[in-house]
Amino acid sequence: MRATIGSVLTLLFVVLLAKTATAQSPDFTKMTPEERRAYMDKMRAAAQADWEKTMATLRLKTPANLPPPADDPKRPQHLKQREGSTNWYDEAGNTHVRSGWGNWTNYEEANATDYVLPNPLVLKNGKPVKSAAGWWKQRRPEILNDYETEIYGKIPKNTPKVTFEVAGQDTAVGGKASKKLIIGRIDNSKFPNATPRIELTMYTPVRATGPVPLMVIVWGAFPTPTATIQKIIDTGWAVALFNTGLVQMDSGAGLHSGIIGLVNEGKDRKPDDWGVLSAWCWGLSRALDYLETDKVINPKQIGIQGHSRWGKTALLAAALDPRWAIAFPSCSGSMGASLEKRNFGETIDNVAGSGEYHWMAGNFIKYGGNWQAMPVDAHELIALVAPRPVFITGGTKDQWADPHGEFLACVAASPVYELLGKKGVGTNQMPEPDVALVSGEVGFRNHEGGHVDSLDWPVFLEFVKKYFK
Repeated sequence: MRATIGSVLTLLFVVLLAKTATAQSPDFTKMTPEERRAYMDKMRAAAQADWEKTMATLRLKTPANLPPPADDPKRPQHLKQREGSTNWYDEAGNTHVRSGWGNWTNYEEANATDYVLPNPLVLKNGKPVKSAAGWWKQRRPEILNDYETEIYGKIPKNTPKVTFEVAGQDTAVGGKASKKLIIGRIDNSKFPNATPRIELTMYTPVRATGPVPLMVIVWGAFPTPTATIQKIIDTGWAVALFNTGLVQMDSGAGLHSGIIGLVNEGKDRKPDDWGVLSAWCWGLSRALDYLETDKVINPKQIGIQGHSRWGKTALLAAALDPRWAIAFPSCSGSMGASLEKRNFGETIDNVAGSGEYHWMAGNFIKYGGNWQAMPVDAHELIALVAPRPVFITGGTKDQWADPHGEFLACVAASPVYELLGKKGVGTNQMPEPDVALVSGEVGFRNHEGGHVDSLDWPVFLEFVKKYFK
């Protein structure tokens, strides 16, 4: 299968790890360019092999004998290919790829309306949910089970013990913050070849007079979001960076190591086993265990934020663990906050390919090229966060993540919030760029700009003040 934008971004992430080795990655600073290239080729091949093995286990096949993209009659003829890229681009600079199932990226609204969403307030037996009790006791468990079994995978019940320690302390942010490194040692006696760990870098305002709110940012190892840390500290709150790569590598090549490999003792995943996003969420919940014991932090006011793949993670984490008081998924796209069955930008096909499948359960791959069969959609993932507030953002120049699809998911999730006595997004009309919808518990903003979260942090910090005092 040809490389997609997802696989390219995954490799870019590996390159970004060059300045900080993870538990599963070598120190890139000690490698020659040739050694780095060989390592990345090896990783790509290992991920491809595992993807193919998963496809075989599920008895799935992609279409055979697809024509070369340049000769594909289904390829929109106005697209041009750039030198050195396997992707194609339209006049606006939007990225187009052909998935392994033969589907090309679409950015035309007229071609994105042929889908039917599952109703979050109708049980599988067809009966409507008319009360909060019906949601909590019947419908929510149904939706959650679908996500755990079919989409993101089940987090095992026999996960190992984690022991936390403070490994170092310093001052930061020009003396405005105390900084400490918190390490979670994961018991790997069951499978010593796997050496995952949890790492939090926490900043707290030095002038704090009592327990303060905390935002946990789901992050990689590099670079540090200095400007965002400064904004949060200036608000009087704490912030912690969670290093995902130390818990589980962001590649299908790492599924036999990390926390997934540790629990499986190096064996292959079963189709409903957890994927990388769920593994990161497990690590985030263990970090939350520690943070609730820190006397500097208000344990009832701990929120979670992430951007792009980490935005997907932040939304899933909040759906799985009700202790997260608020969620801010930024530009999270397909299998995040944008409607999956809607054919626009990033789709199920892209995530199900060999560059991104590792985020999900093996079972998820069977929905590649078979979108309408998927039992859930993004509005239901948002609904699993209810009644807690959520702030969802996109960018006008980030059509891959489908900000309109994110807004439509907010609209479709709002009835659940309203059933639980809260306010939804408040309108069915997509707002103008930079206009924030923040009157209810479902917040939305489509910033003027690209695939960034920095433009939305000031608005989020105002939004969250309704809930964090």
